[in-house]
Amino acid sequence: MFNPKFTFDSFVVGTHNNFAFAAAKAVAEAPGKSYNPLLIYGGVGLGKTHLLHAIGQHVACNRKDAHIASLTTEKFADEFINAIQNNQPSQYREKYLQMDLVLLDDLQFLAGKERLQEEFFHLFNALHEAHKQIVLACGRHPGTIPGLEQRLVSRFEWGQTADLQVPDLETRLAILDKKAQWMGIQLPGDIRNFLADRIRTDVRRLEGALIHVQSYASLTGKKLTLEVVERLMREILHQE
Repeated sequence: MFNPKFTFDSFVVGTHNNFAFAAAKAVAEAPGKSYNPLLIYGGVGLGKTHLLHAIGQHVACNRKDAHIASLTTEKFADEFINAIQNNQPSQYREKYLQMDLVLLDDLQFLAGKERLQEEFFHLFNALHEAHKQIVLACGRHPGTIPGLEQRLVSRFEWGQTADLQVPDLETRLAILDKKAQWMGIQLPGDIRNFLADRIRTDVRRLEGALIHVQSYASLTGKKLTLEVVERLMREILHQE
């Protein structure tokens, strides 16, 4: 259900994400009691899914009897459509009402889908009234998403909202160091500094660049230089 790499211990905390991290950890330690719902939002590759998985893993490890649903909003929509087609909407709702923790990623997928928003509105209310923990992740604040009903946005703001910002240079260096240590590789200091300085907006892209550079060195046996790395990273640097 959860990616085993995505834990609280593997999450690099900096000034850009320390509040979101603290809120996620508080929810994991006392689901349904604080910050319900918890809404985490931010750009691509900044750690939203990582925090969702970390919450789920923590609850699953410490509460063996907990019922947890972890899915994307797109999958939630597919299940709803199947339930309607099979004339089983009540069974669909009952499945989620039995959960103690619902983790829903890519919330922006609800936009423009009136029937799905209606269903989610009532399900959200029922879960909240039963003190079931709800954690939502979104690419940006729901209030800025066209096609998302205001009554839903209002519900999402009932608990706690936490945004993930682009990490600063020191945090990007720490992310590279942690990833390199986990991979068991030695990254030359100038290469490390180059990657952290030039890839600023997406942690996932930064980690991918490290893997790409290391794979090249491992497969070719060639020494890594700034010139080589810049050539390898041409497309990523262009995107940045």
